[in-house]
Amino acid sequence: MIELKNVSKSFTLHNQGSAVIPVMENASLSVKPGECAGLVGASGAGKSTLMRVIYGNYLAASGSVVVGGLDVAKAEPREILALRRETLGYVSQFLRVVPRVPTLDVVAEPLLAVGTPADQARDKAASLLAQLNIPERLWSLSPTTFSGGEQQRVNIARGFAYEYPALLLDEPTASLDAQNRATVLALIEGAKARGAAIIGIFHDEAARQQVCDRFVDVSGFAPKAAA
Repeated sequence: MIELKNVSKSFTLHNQGSAVIPVMENASLSVKPGECAGLVGASGAGKSTLMRVIYGNYLAASGSVVVGGLDVAKAEPREILALRRETLGYVSQFLRVVPRVPTLDVVAEPLLAVGTPADQARDKAASLLAQLNIPERLWSLSPTTFSGGEQQRVNIARGFAYEYPALLLDEPTASLDAQNRATVLALIEGAKARGAAIIGIFHDEAARQQVCDRFVDVSGFAPKAAA
């Protein structure tokens, strides 16, 4: 479902004489349906960069990044948008939404985008918000006014509303209390059970051990001169 072969990535510092900084080379990994691979490595090793390459936020300099049969490294923007709508979900650490949109609609939006009837989409959104202990009195408000922890839980609910065949999870249990942490881990295990291919970053070692089937040390993808 997710397969990277010989991927490299560098950044060009245009405000510093167009200096090129290589950050990754020969990155290869494969994640099959129903499997969760955890990215590990020291801070700054490139875990989040690798996720953004897979999601298409960063363009790979070389190699292939195939998700659900589409090579993200060579895809047109419209193809990447369709991939994100139908195949590849991404739960980042930060909630980015249009202001003034009610929380219930924020969570329901991925379902609405694939044609789910509005009442069904909002019912699913309500169920997830309740599971993640977001009080019903807040559902009609914009999550931009919420606390950081509440926004994180809204982001998780949004990421799991639609049953994406592939998921990228960036610290989904960070800063959660024990009850909400257990809920998120159950959601991840449920996604695996239905066949989702998952790549995650988990600094919570116990969470990592519970849901990950194997680990990928991204330090091995460092450019040789920088290793």
